[in-house]
Amino acid sequence: MLRRLLLAGLALGSLAMASLPPKDADRLIDDVRILAADDMQGRLVGTPGSAKARAYILQRFAEIDIVPILPAGFEQPFDFSHRGEPGKGVNIVGQIVGTDPSLPVLVVSAHYDHLGIRDGEIYNGADDNASGVAGLLAIAQAFKAKPPRHTVIFAVFDAEEEGLKGAKAFVAATPVPLARVALDLNLDMIGTNDKNELYVSGAFPFPWLRGRLEALAADAPVTLKLGHDDPKLGADDWSDQSDQGAFGAAGRPWVYFGVEDHPEYHKPADKFATIPQPFFKAAVATVVAAALAFEADLDAIAERKG
Repeated sequence: MLRRLLLAGLALGSLAMASLPPKDADRLIDDVRILAADDMQGRLVGTPGSAKARAYILQRFAEIDIVPILPAGFEQPFDFSHRGEPGKGVNIVGQIVGTDPSLPVLVVSAHYDHLGIRDGEIYNGADDNASGVAGLLAIAQAFKAKPPRHTVIFAVFDAEEEGLKGAKAFVAATPVPLARVALDLNLDMIGTNDKNELYVSGAFPFPWLRGRLEALAADAPVTLKLGHDDPKLGADDWSDQSDQGAFGAAGRPWVYFGVEDHPEYHKPADKFATIPQPFFKAAVATVVAAALAFEADLDAIAERKG
């Protein structure tokens, strides 16, 4: 049964990886261009640029027909402290309800904040992380086109750059019992690489995921490499360097997709124009395929079977 479920999921993934539908590919590029535009002012948490980005993401949730899961709607405000300074952030959280809402839940996450304006220069954050938010929206569009059995929660986090504050606030107050979250699929920097390489992390801390990730890599339209998840790597271990770290600290499994650092990382040069569109579209086709495959296999994932 497990093998049949996995193969079914991978078959869905292969369809997705052939290419994104042209209208979805065009929308993907628009999402990055708009979120990384100068008028978003670098999307620093707590700023007008952040609020403008949030309004755009809420508009896209409405267009896709993602529905609320929080009692008060889509927004999850939270307080945080960073280097002794108080701050306020706002996560954006919605769902596509599964055909069997009693089943385990998949979370798809990405952060929308970036570094704002420094010394008069806008840090647009096209790859970090307008690319991940655009990928999340593409995944939502795919699930809307083919409704999932399991509920899929879409969590767009704030204040990642301040120490994963939004993800930590979400994990501390999940809209479903935390034990129902079978997997977090996190996207952070999936847009820029000159070697056609995308990394997927999670096989080292969760060995029962390795076969699934290797099968995904074998059919991916990018060079999908496993790694960056072994504590022995020191700074090259990404396990706690993006929002998946908050899920791991709470004992929930995760899979992370991202590229290695590039010259534009955390620089004003991380602009829409520096996103290599063919790679980005292929990377998003890969993460869409992964999301479809994981959802089809989520019951076994919830039982941590490989």
